[in-house]
Amino acid sequence: MSGHGFLLANYVPGGSPVHRSPLWLKFLLVLACGMASFLIADWAVSACVLVLLCGVFLLSGAGAARLVRAVRPVLPVLAAIGLFQWWQLGGPTAARIVLNVLVCVVAASILTATTPVQELLDGVASLARPFRRFGADPERFALTIAIMLRSIPFVAGAYADVRNSARARGLERNPRALVLPVFITSVAFARQTGEALAARGLGDAEDQGS
Repeated sequence: MSGHGFLLANYVPGGSPVHRSPLWLKFLLVLACGMASFLIADWAVSACVLVLLCGVFLLSGAGAARLVRAVRPVLPVLAAIGLFQWWQLGGPTAARIVLNVLVCVVAASILTATTPVQELLDGVASLARPFRRFGADPERFALTIAIMLRSIPFVAGAYADVRNSARARGLERNPRALVLPVFITSVAFARQTGEALAARGLGDAEDQGS
């Protein structure tokens, strides 16, 4: 299967000020952008924030092409949302909604493009550690995030490969030719992941021993 990305930019090694920023500050940036998407009421403000974040992404040295690849998968969905909101609520509201979603995507891409995956997972585990008193397992939570980060690009790539294969055979409009191979591939991937976790003593074995 060919490699495929999914929405967010992959990590790019570097020594930019963005790379050297503490992880908590990057987490705070993503959280602030998520909250701002509910609070900003003017599309022009959203546009200014988006331009600023794009500048921060480029400052990191990750490159404009990587930013485009991170944003491109969500553009068709945003176009449909924008048209519907423009029809229902008008142009300014539609523009604000679309721009706010892009703000969140770019902010998250800054985090993933300038933070190694292991450091990101360690940070997630640290954030979840205060919830240990309520029965949460920070390490298992970080493991879940890691599996998600690996699984989503795999499934997206499997769908793209199956679609290209179906198109080559003239079956791109046949749902069975698209859905069934992706389903089988995804189930096989899930089984392999489960077996790998079990081999490392993770997963259901702990629950059965309790």
